[in-house]
Amino acid sequence: MEQAKEHLALFFSGLAGGGAQRRMLLLARGFAARGYRVDVVVARAEGPYRAAIPPSARLVALASRVARLPGIRTRRGLWVLATTRALAAYLARERPDVVLSTSAPANLAALGARALSRSPARVVVSVNLNLSAATGSRQRFWGPALRGLARRAYRRADAVIAVSQGVAEDLARVLAPPRPPIVTITNPLPIAEIEEKARAPLAHPWLEPRAPPILLAVGKLKRQKDYPTLIRAFARVRARRPARLLILGEGEERPRLERLVRDQGLAQDVALPGFVENPWAWMARASVFVLSSAWEGFSNVLAEALACGCPVVSTDCPSGPAELLDDGAFGTLVPVGDDRALAEALLETLEKPRDPARLRARASAFSVDTAVDRYLDVLVGSHAAGNT
Repeated sequence: MEQAKEHLALFFSGLAGGGAQRRMLLLARGFAARGYRVDVVVARAEGPYRAAIPPSARLVALASRVARLPGIRTRRGLWVLATTRALAAYLARERPDVVLSTSAPANLAALGARALSRSPARVVVSVNLNLSAATGSRQRFWGPALRGLARRAYRRADAVIAVSQGVAEDLARVLAPPRPPIVTITNPLPIAEIEEKARAPLAHPWLEPRAPPILLAVGKLKRQKDYPTLIRAFARVRARRPARLLILGEGEERPRLERLVRDQGLAQDVALPGFVENPWAWMARASVFVLSSAWEGFSNVLAEALACGCPVVSTDCPSGPAELLDDGAFGTLVPVGDDRALAEALLETLEKPRDPARLRARASAFSVDTAVDRYLDVLVGSHAAGNT
């Protein structure tokens, strides 16, 4: 008689959009397709990604009164952490075999919930960002405090998954022995879905024949993405040739960015339309995709742009872009925060774009099936291969 497969719980912040959330839903689909019982457990169930939950997986929306309190409900890190007791109740009630979490607040909540519930579940935490870079520019007290909190908490995990080798190396330094196994698994790309949606019709005045080329950025409007440097770089580009800048995403930095656009006199050539469900149609039509981040983990959007055959320019931030672009073989790398260097790289790429077929071939290395195999090796052990 075939042994029943494990019950897997994937815990993350919610369904409002973002690369980490998209990755977890891709994994949920892959695990469910291989016969595992999958719960998608979220702190908040509202958002456009709700439609991406596979029918064979169960959505569990945690009910937490604390997470809805004023002063907490508007701050993602706090309201995710505030679901710890609700997650503990879920673990005690449903008894999943394994919990996979992603992002620092969700990782801390998952480890805390297991301790509260005394659940025997294995907890595997996924780390999306270079922890030292993400906390290094904070106040002198908060940076070491956050790293110390992660060090103490993550040591209680059964395993840690890093989304790039740079993230893994940084975690090894931060956690220090004794520490759980750290495994590098790059993020999965749904290549077929990207290619299909990239061909979707797209009507916009900026896409008319003989319109100026479009420089495209995709990501939440937050400090990590360093869009001010991108806007200043675009001002340099715009001073030398016609071009337009489109930034897809939403976030707390919007007022600051809109002011900077006005101050630079770029209102006619810069658009910030918010979250777009199908950014790949834009990637397929943009002249250059640009990543201006101060830090990353892997950068899903950079890989997705390659899958669309779009030439890319990226900051050489910790960690991910240099690995993904093979140290510049598949896209230009520039220093973080250097708007002059970023502008020069954008101008050069506009003049001499890279071969789209070669970029697509690079993206094909990050398949969903490969990622699912590697995750199952970590989550359920050596017998996973026999269950696939």
